[in-house]
Amino acid sequence: MNLLFFAALIGYFAAAVLQFAGSSMKKEGLRKTARVLLAVSFGLHTAFSVWRGIEARRVPLANQFEFASGFAWATVIIGFVLYRRLKQEWVMTAAMPMAFLILSYAAFQPMEIKDIMPALRSTWFVLHIGSAAFSYAAFAIAGGLGVSYLAQLKKGRSEDDVKMKQMDYMGYRLICLGFLLLTVVIFSGAIWAEQAWSSWWSWDPKETWALITWIFYAVYLHQRMRLKWQGRRMAWLAIIALILVIFTFAGVNLLLPGLHSYAV
Repeated sequence: MNLLFFAALIGYFAAAVLQFAGSSMKKEGLRKTARVLLAVSFGLHTAFSVWRGIEARRVPLANQFEFASGFAWATVIIGFVLYRRLKQEWVMTAAMPMAFLILSYAAFQPMEIKDIMPALRSTWFVLHIGSAAFSYAAFAIAGGLGVSYLAQLKKGRSEDDVKMKQMDYMGYRLICLGFLLLTVVIFSGAIWAEQAWSSWWSWDPKETWALITWIFYAVYLHQRMRLKWQGRRMAWLAIIALILVIFTFAGVNLLLPGLHSYAV
């Protein structure tokens, strides 16, 4: 089972390298190979997740390793869906490195399968944690697009370029999706917390930082929709917001123990 995981990790790395090389040298053959390799690696990753779920007798999202794996898996799904819809290489250029980096983080977490703790035995489990995985995945690709946008500006590309406008708009749409799903995460988490701990909200570090992240993305959307901010400023906001997501996802577990410490 672990062989499948590490094969997928190596495949994601190779796909990201080939995609970057193909985009830099404008070689469609390399980019096509990268997409095929990503699809194969995704298949291996899916097989690993299914196998682990069968072994654990539950959805494999119960700890930091499993959630990181699901986070990477969701990133690949969103990347493929966007690419098939838009046929734009910059989607894959943003998604592939993110999937590799997230799965690399998972590789450093304890991988043994443990019994699920009582607080997680709930019908809210899949909705709450599954929504978080796809929310974070949307934010990750949006942050990756922000990096790509700024890199293209540094190369001298104009913000009025059609490609740049598409990249900017897609980052915004991804953040809308991620924000909606993060809202589901917070509300479902509150209901779940009331059932598990008899408290809707306890200002646990994970809860607090999820709320901070939600507020920051709400500010992003406000600036976009009300003040019509676009381009460079929104790219920077998407990158800063992604840093908050990473801290909420990984930093809180490592530095700020609380009720969600079981997710380490």
